[in-house]
Amino acid sequence: MPAFAIRTEHLSKRYRIGGRQEPYKTLRDAVADRFKAAFRAGKRPGRSAGESGPDTIWALRDITFEIPRGEVVGVVGRNGAGKSTLLKILSRITEPTEGFAEIRGRIGSLLEVGTGFHPELTGRENIYLNGAILGMLRSEIDRKFDEIVAFAEVDRFIDTPVKHYSSGMYLRLAFAVAAHLEPEILLVDEVLAVGDAAFRKKCLGKMGQVAGEGRTVMLVSHDMAAVEGICRSAFLLDEGRLVKSGSPREVVEAYLSSIPASAGQALDLRRDRQGDGRLRFTGVAFRSGEAAAEGARCGQDLEIAVRYKSEGSPLRNVAAAVVVYTMGGQCMLVLSSQMVGAEFDGIPPEGDFICRLRRFSLAPGQYNLNLYCEINGVLADWVQQAACLTVEGGDFFGTGRLPPSSHGGFLVDQEWRVETGGAGAGKVDPR
Repeated sequence: MPAFAIRTEHLSKRYRIGGRQEPYKTLRDAVADRFKAAFRAGKRPGRSAGESGPDTIWALRDITFEIPRGEVVGVVGRNGAGKSTLLKILSRITEPTEGFAEIRGRIGSLLEVGTGFHPELTGRENIYLNGAILGMLRSEIDRKFDEIVAFAEVDRFIDTPVKHYSSGMYLRLAFAVAAHLEPEILLVDEVLAVGDAAFRKKCLGKMGQVAGEGRTVMLVSHDMAAVEGICRSAFLLDEGRLVKSGSPREVVEAYLSSIPASAGQALDLRRDRQGDGRLRFTGVAFRSGEAAAEGARCGQDLEIAVRYKSEGSPLRNVAAAVVVYTMGGQCMLVLSSQMVGAEFDGIPPEGDFICRLRRFSLAPGQYNLNLYCEINGVLADWVQQAACLTVEGGDFFGTGRLPPSSHGGFLVDQEWRVETGGAGAGKVDPR
């Protein structure tokens, strides 16, 4: 048996964008087109992976790597870098445009919540269906069944059709099936972000256990701590290309160092975004008092102004959010107009969303901002690492004493006192 579990050579994937859907064809048309395509291929070379037309986009370009058996590999990169496309090709969900991928072993994949589940079947039936797809005998699935149900914590609903499951229940069962049915290669996309903190910890522990049993794991994640914690090697993808491979620490450092450059790019030029485009973010600015600011200072008020632009009539039922992350990918703040009850209805086609923060409390350091907007509950624009925010130290407590950066991520208003003679017996003024 070869020493590798996954090997790719010059793997490329091209998608057509904005094209008109072709009408249905008869079998005769399909056979004729096949002969014509073969004839054209012999007469004229196809477009290479380095070229693209106005109606195409290369999600992957010339990816070549080899993953040994038993390796745990993290895949990092910005939105639109090609991470999910790579996993879909390795899972045989889609075919490459050029190059090839060679897989040695049985694959279990968790790419989207509920992928591979039939909504009309119960949880029990989906477990057996997925096991059959993986080529397992019923006796093998029987041995693992109780362990899967216990891990997913859905025993009360195991005979309920999964169409009635919440997204969290879907995720727990899908991961349990993918990890426990003993695939030799486990591919996991960013879906773990859907689960709660306790379940994410449980999943990461299970992936570590799977890796310890000599199976191969490929993990796509924006959680740099998880990548460094459980992976033995890592890949960095950027605009569909493999730009760096090596130890997790080296790859994570390379990724984090590239974030300020991407965040400095004009938002209206960014292509790595999601949404239907009815509204687009075009810039971010910071204000302290009446003046523009380069960043924030602990203890001072801060305004984050997010400029937007849209086409057409005034927009209704608009919700905006700014999510603040550490450079390592840990979420620190979620600033949401919806959560505080700010209703944006009939806003003009162009303007600024303004979020005012009183006595800014994040500890000194550098942070990334993700921008999110939905209209009538439908995603309009989502840009990750849209801007960098530098927070400088300030006299938050009014004592002239600045806490060291190692003292947590937040500064919090606090009062101290001493009580004597037991609880409530007496108080001592701290002055």
